[in-house]
Amino acid sequence: MSLATTRFLPVLDCPDPRALADFYRRLLGWTITDDREDWVELARDDSTALAFQRDPDFTPRHWPADGVHAHLDFHVPDLDEAERLVLGLDALRADDGSNKSTFRVFRDPAGHYFCLCAE
Repeated sequence: MSLATTRFLPVLDCPDPRALADFYRRLLGWTITDDREDWVELARDDSTALAFQRDPDFTPRHWPADGVHAHLDFHVPDLDEAERLVLGLDALRADDGSNKSTFRVFRDPAGHYFCLCAE
């Protein structure tokens, strides 16, 4: 048996799925395709999507002390421009604030880590 035809859907736990989905909707320009009280899906097309699931007990990890089990990478043509965008959407800079040439680390409004990576 293979899962090759099964839809792959990364899911982020968070206290408020609608609020976090709206952050990523504004960041990525994708469309909300499923909006329920405890579950929201955001999609670019039939094969690229991201979901948000309510977890009232969600506690963000603290990097680097706690490590990170998973995070999202977004490859962008201009790191400075992308950083201005994510900070304007209420993301927080999570690394030391130096302007590394290949990537920068941020936290979304629920506390999940994500990176902006130079193309």
